[in-house]
Amino acid sequence: VNKTGTSAAKFLSISPGGKAVSMGGAFTSLSNDISCLYWNPSGIARLDSHGAFFTHIEWLADISYDFVGVTIPFDASTIGLSAIFLTMDEMEIRRYGDENTGETFKAGSYALNTTWAMNLTNRFSVGFTGKYIREKIYNSIATGFALDVGTLFKTSWGPQLGVMISNFGPKMKMDGPDLLVNADVSEIEGNNPNINAELSTDLFTLPLVLRFGLSDYFKIKDFIATWSIDAVNPIDNSEYLNLGFEFSFWEHFCLRMGAKSLFMYQREELFTVGMGSKIDLFSGKCLSFDYSYESFKYLPSTNQFSIGINY
Repeated sequence: VNKTGTSAAKFLSISPGGKAVSMGGAFTSLSNDISCLYWNPSGIARLDSHGAFFTHIEWLADISYDFVGVTIPFDASTIGLSAIFLTMDEMEIRRYGDENTGETFKAGSYALNTTWAMNLTNRFSVGFTGKYIREKIYNSIATGFALDVGTLFKTSWGPQLGVMISNFGPKMKMDGPDLLVNADVSEIEGNNPNINAELSTDLFTLPLVLRFGLSDYFKIKDFIATWSIDAVNPIDNSEYLNLGFEFSFWEHFCLRMGAKSLFMYQREELFTVGMGSKIDLFSGKCLSFDYSYESFKYLPSTNQFSIGINY
């Protein structure tokens, strides 16, 4: 059964982070920069410094996507705060028989997220993210809450495992004054035909997804090669695989490539490439820049730029 288009808040499925995306979205078991606030919240427990992160995507159909996050380590755990914003320009209202109304409307979505993570052992980490979600089009609004749960486990034989459940929460429903109408609720002669009524919209599930990742690397002097693979099971599509590679030189410059949505029914996302650089600043601070390019089968390609700082 084709489940495409059966969930609400689909902007939660857009992938942030130039590093993660350029590796084909195979980042569940890596989660080694602040974008792990999205990919696997347990990863922030392994970041040993304060950090801030921002990424921007010129998404499809002139839609802008922004993700911002910060991490704050404490003695026994780490806290993270992040937000996702999906915005677009105002659009003209058009009605049947009256296409030139001169009126405009706005549409957009955002999610505000709080993360807590902890290293339970030197090999095993766990993290949780609570989300407040809001979507709006004209005067209609849907709100909801969701939970992410992620774990990381460093095996004794080398590879690292990651498991992530995203967007677990109740269904969302549109509501607002745009759904108020006048209705004739009875066919009895002489009754009031203009009773105020409210249209009842359907409930839609959140884009719940389960990811299982495996990754490892090998190092030869100043050269590091990393591979990563994710198996993904979304509630609103078929299962698929993401595959990614990173080649790091002197730990300050990286080339990356990946393949997304392998074996997905009617696959749309195809291949990714990107690069990244890291600059050491004063007093142990570090600034990183990442870029990714993603190709699609039918839709235009997208570019993503990310910047992060550890301090």
